[in-house]
Amino acid sequence: MIDLASLLRSPLWVLSKKNPFMLSRLTFFYVVLGIVGGLFSAAFWMFLEYLIHFASVVSGIYTIPFMTVSGLFVGIVIHFLGEPGEISLVIDNIRFRGGKLDAGQNPSMTLSSLLSISAGGSAGPEAPLVQITGSFGNWFAEKLGLTGEEYRSMTIAGMAAGFTSLFGSPLGGALFALEILQHRHVVEYYKALLPAFLSSTSAFFVFLWMTHVGLQPTWQFPQYVPGDIQDFLYSILLGALGAGLGWVFHGLFLANRWVYSKIPGPIFWKTTIGGLVLGVIAWQIPLTRFFGHDQLNQIVEGRFTLIFLAALIFWKTFAIATTVSSGWRGGVIIPLFFLGACAGKLLSGFLPSENESFLMICLMAAVNSSVTKTPISTTILLSELTGLYSFTPVLIASLSGYFLSPKEPFISTQGKELSSHRIK
Repeated sequence: MIDLASLLRSPLWVLSKKNPFMLSRLTFFYVVLGIVGGLFSAAFWMFLEYLIHFASVVSGIYTIPFMTVSGLFVGIVIHFLGEPGEISLVIDNIRFRGGKLDAGQNPSMTLSSLLSISAGGSAGPEAPLVQITGSFGNWFAEKLGLTGEEYRSMTIAGMAAGFTSLFGSPLGGALFALEILQHRHVVEYYKALLPAFLSSTSAFFVFLWMTHVGLQPTWQFPQYVPGDIQDFLYSILLGALGAGLGWVFHGLFLANRWVYSKIPGPIFWKTTIGGLVLGVIAWQIPLTRFFGHDQLNQIVEGRFTLIFLAALIFWKTFAIATTVSSGWRGGVIIPLFFLGACAGKLLSGFLPSENESFLMICLMAAVNSSVTKTPISTTILLSELTGLYSFTPVLIASLSGYFLSPKEPFISTQGKELSSHRIK
């Protein structure tokens, strides 16, 4: 068996100060980590697509018992395999424990998230992918005997591989892995920037090779052609509207969290009730089911009444809050993009002279930035996902949504300060 620690210390990988063109001693391992993360992410994604295709056969009123039973199974998995944690725990461990993640949570996270997402929960695969690929980085760091910032950087590089595999943007995925950690002090992680880029780029190529998804944008928006200074003024207003929707989501999340916290007994009671609620919502409005990856193209291409769009926005927001509050597993980034697209579609009904793509993408950025506190990487991700080539107005909307967002972050550990928890 290869001793990774010995290989790391060998002359082949040690950086020579006299020869700045030699590879860093860790460059090879960041690339290998990205390959491993890309392989896992691709396998996870392909299996998830198969499960979603299978679950999509269930429709109409049968959605209610199907999602109720699915919620029961999600809770049973968590009850017997252990609490898999959430993205807030990952952030807490990166910031205050030097990047240490518990790989023992991976089986529970993998199974519970596959069940939650494929059954139709309003949460996506970004959270499980990031936690699991981040733990791969943790394993690499342990085997290599790394400490301090090198240990943390390896874990962040693993997270970047997961983000990039899902979103198809090496630059945006790497920046998101950094920006989501600590929005006020992200500069502290500048040393992890290059490792994150290396890992995310190699993961991107592996994911493309295995899934054959191609390089085209994920969502087929008509191209937005920038106008004049008026577009920038609209961007600020759209950012404020996106922040308002973020406030609504935050309020519904707090209310749902309080309700489900009052349910006694094992977690499978909460997940079962959550499944029942999600099933009823999906029965009435099928577009609220699943995490929005495929449904978003339906919003872009379809024609809907304003009343339907308003109802869809509210009940999808309620469904996302119910999913994350009742113990179902998954992330909220793509569901929030879906919400923003719906809000832009609704607004275009009142402003028919404005470019619909512009309204939708700006609100997608603003809503997500309001909740996740990631305005820069959100803008870059959306430029890749939508094929947008001029993203300055979107950046303005994203920043507006961020600055007008609730002071208390949705991801609770983003609000913690490092002063009393600093890792030496």
